Amino acid sequence: MNPDDVLPQERELAETFGVSRTTVRQALQSLIEEGRVYSVRGRGTFVSRGRVSKGLTLTSFSDDMRARDLEPGSRLLTAERQAADPELARTLEIEPGDPVYYVERLRLADGFPMCFERVHLPAAPFPRLLDQNLQGSLYGLLAARYRTVLAGAEQRITATTLGRRHADLLGVPARSPALHVRRRGIDARGRVVELARSLYRADRYDFEMTIHR
Repeated sequence: MNPDDVLPQERELAETFGVSRTTVRQALQSLIEEGRVYSVRGRGTFVSRGRVSKGLTLTSFSDDMRARDLEPGSRLLTAERQAADPELARTLEIEPGDPVYYVERLRLADGFPMCFERVHLPAAPFPRLLDQNLQGSLYGLLAARYRTVLAGAEQRITATTLGRRHADLLGVPARSPALHVRRRGIDARGRVVELARSLYRADRYDFEMTIHR
């Protein structure tokens, strides 16, 4: 089968191989954990293109997907202006109560959910940001309209499991494994311009790096 081909239904597989549907379900789960197939709630199970491996270079989600011949996309869930609470203000190095933008997006690869993303940005450097098209690359928008290029980031990656809402958005069962990535982006002038917290499907995404002794 080819990448993104849909697998037969559990009942058909059970009849073809003369096994129970429980056995089929266990086999499919093993294939999902190995990254050989992936499931989308309500649509079925599909042949995987393999995991997307992310290196340590600071690139956008859109750049990562295009580099792997996948078409990036977004579903905008929330975009609003808020007042920074004390913790967020410390992280973004602004004053408590300063205005910030909050954006929630579901990031897609060839139309399939890959990542749930929450981003806070200080409002002052980016006037009328919420009036812009937030469906594409946020880094590209900041560079093109506001002449702001991210030069570095502080990033932490942890393992987690998905609650019901995030699992439904990502098309996987609740309690599925995921990678939680917290990133504080810094621009070329040394300003903190982004706090992003993302949940990646662990069956379709991983991080790789080279280390030296």
